[in-house]
Amino acid sequence: MRDLSSSLPSPSRRGVLKGVGGAALLGAGIPLLSACGGSGSSSDPKTVTLGSNASDAVPKKAFAEIYAAFKKQSGITVDVNTKDHNTFQEQINSYLQGTPDDVFNWFAGYRMQFFAAKNLASPIDDVWQKIGANFPDAMKKLSKGADGKYYFVPLYTYPWAIFYRKSVFAQHGYEVPTTWDELVALCKRMKKDGLVPIAFGDKDAWPAMGTFDQINFRLNGYDFHVELMAGKAAWTDAKVKAAFDHWAELLPYHQDGFMGRTWQDAAQTLVSKKAGMYLLGSFVAQQFTNKADLDDLDFFAFPEINPAYGQDTVEAPTDGFMVSKAPKNKAGVTKLLEYLGTPEAEQIYLKADSSVVAASSKADTSSYTPLQKKAYEMISGAKSLTQFMDRDSRPDFTSTVMQPSLQKFLQNPKGVDSLLSSIERQKKTIFASS
Repeated sequence: MRDLSSSLPSPSRRGVLKGVGGAALLGAGIPLLSACGGSGSSSDPKTVTLGSNASDAVPKKAFAEIYAAFKKQSGITVDVNTKDHNTFQEQINSYLQGTPDDVFNWFAGYRMQFFAAKNLASPIDDVWQKIGANFPDAMKKLSKGADGKYYFVPLYTYPWAIFYRKSVFAQHGYEVPTTWDELVALCKRMKKDGLVPIAFGDKDAWPAMGTFDQINFRLNGYDFHVELMAGKAAWTDAKVKAAFDHWAELLPYHQDGFMGRTWQDAAQTLVSKKAGMYLLGSFVAQQFTNKADLDDLDFFAFPEINPAYGQDTVEAPTDGFMVSKAPKNKAGVTKLLEYLGTPEAEQIYLKADSSVVAASSKADTSSYTPLQKKAYEMISGAKSLTQFMDRDSRPDFTSTVMQPSLQKFLQNPKGVDSLLSSIERQKKTIFASS
């Protein structure tokens, strides 16, 4: 799900997610990415080559079942070239500039647009003429390059939200907050009641990025989030300072000792009812291994801060497929992508992995758990979808600048002005490079 930044040797949140393609690092000595099958097989009209980052067992099996169903329908074999998830990310640039496979797994939003703008991917508007009716407008927006053309076919997604135990809210008479003031007031009540208001662990440095995203787009809107992540807006802008000021107001209610705590450990305090809330992706449900506990888990959208934007943006990292710059079997590629954009293909995947939801608005949701149904409704009803900071921006910027900077803020919220100046200086240098 979340791509593993090359700076993160420790397991990421998706790195431990079954069925999401975030495999743990396999270590050194992994061969360089290259196309599979050799030039002979890759130009075979009955074969499409596909570069995959789904090295974890569950997604690997789920994708294999999709490709088997496609072969049965079309007679075309998908020759899969699977590489370790992290290695795939690290080498993607050189891979796409060399002799890549026809199709490759990748991520929606900025990460997709980056390679489209470099002419390392093929536009697929012809595919979207066939599959467009299967997707909501927010998904269509996520699949377009900066030039307005389509470059991506989404398969699955999942939301970030605030998770809580229904029984804890019922016991204390808490109500779901819909505004910032209500959220702060609820945190105060929880603290008074002896609960940790907000479970939090930032040992792996990525969870804090999710908190910043929520506050920023609730306060400043989706468009500003996109501009900031793309390096177009300044981190010294008063809007950014206002987002950090809001976060500072919430910090006293975050769990102490977060620098030494993983997201899994933080989740356990929600499981044990020691914490009242937890802002995270829906993969938090993994930690609820007892069915009664899982049935007690619920979530709500991050509350409104600025009425101009309400709760119309949802952070929903989305994974899918792109086409390389010069696929050898263009006709086969088109057929494959048209199939991958169908509810049928999504059903096959979701049968093997219940930790995500379909990107298509036409997928059958009858087998969804209550949490999946709610996640699906939240995503499909969103006006805009974001992809998480490290997908909406350059990976070198988020890993080398934003992760350590956010941790500095968390430990010293009063030093935010100089911190933002430092971020802006580093941003200009990184975004100026190719």
